[in-house]
Amino acid sequence: MAINRKHAEPDTVVVGGGLMGACLAWGLARQGLRVCVLDEGDIALRASRANFALIWVQGKGLGFPAYTAWTKAAAAAWPRLAAELNADTGIDVGLDQPGGFSLCLSDRELQSNVDVLRRLHDQPGAVAHPYEVLDHGQTKARLPAIGHEVSGSIYCPLDGHVNSLRLFRALHAAFQARGIDYRADHAVEAIEPHNGAFVLKGTWGEMRAPKIVLAAGLGNARLAPMVGLDAPMKSSRGQIIVTEKAAPFLRYPVVTVRQTDEGGVMIGDSEEATNVNLTTDHGISSVMADRAIRMFPQLEELNVVRTWSAFRVMTLDGSPVYEQSRTHPGAFIAMAHSGVTLAPQHAYDLAEAVAAGTIPDELAVFATRRFHVPAYA
Repeated sequence: MAINRKHAEPDTVVVGGGLMGACLAWGLARQGLRVCVLDEGDIALRASRANFALIWVQGKGLGFPAYTAWTKAAAAAWPRLAAELNADTGIDVGLDQPGGFSLCLSDRELQSNVDVLRRLHDQPGAVAHPYEVLDHGQTKARLPAIGHEVSGSIYCPLDGHVNSLRLFRALHAAFQARGIDYRADHAVEAIEPHNGAFVLKGTWGEMRAPKIVLAAGLGNARLAPMVGLDAPMKSSRGQIIVTEKAAPFLRYPVVTVRQTDEGGVMIGDSEEATNVNLTTDHGISSVMADRAIRMFPQLEELNVVRTWSAFRVMTLDGSPVYEQSRTHPGAFIAMAHSGVTLAPQHAYDLAEAVAAGTIPDELAVFATRRFHVPAYA
């Protein structure tokens, strides 16, 4: 039975109803808090609806070992999250963690990827993750559909994927089960600290809460300074191609190609330094499709059913940002590119930290002071 807390002043307002905000809101409500989500709705430049849905550990954390540990913990916690969302909503998010591959189309490309992993594991404070380096024959034994141009691969047994649309739907369905007050078309235009609380304002009116979490993706850049926070981001647009459904041929997710549980194939292999618009660049799509076909020649026979672009929430170093305001305690910010991979950490560990009103040491490493080391030396 749904819990109704919509008519009480919220304990916490989460700004943003995308994947990050949804995980945090659900996690906070699990702890008995009254939670309201203020969301722009479908007018938002929402990366959550254009994600690649990978649960990916492989290669994460070069130059930032804490990110490797955080990512490994997230992958291990995914079965719990999938089970608890299913219990709340009856929705199966299609979790599958058979391990994942990075396919390489030349010996040089393979060696470059191996070098990155060696550097990752050799850095001070490194947190190791398992991986195997496979040649063409070893790769083909596990992925029979690969083409002759695949020179080799790297396999990590911790990787996997989910059904991205069902995950997003499950989280929003869980709002009702947990009594979360979700308000679409409620873009926040201003936040004013007032008497130890925060007044959030928009064309819809205003709302007061003692605690807020900024999980508004690209919108954080505008909102964060209002409560003494920083949202260091860089421009990053990505494109995705989706094919018609096909008979199962790809048991494992590949970092740039995955077959969904419904049969369609997703191709995502671009990162563009632009924030001008969301128009799909067909030249880039052609390159993505060409690489995918060289990896799996049978893709050439499949029709493309849709393509899209999205602006990623990408911090300056690609690693997450979690922080509480020094000047306005009670205001938090959360930003991460790997929203699917890290979903359990946001729903559990980060939500617990926000509920407790403090960022613990293991999360404090993700604060923005890492971008301003001299100022904190």
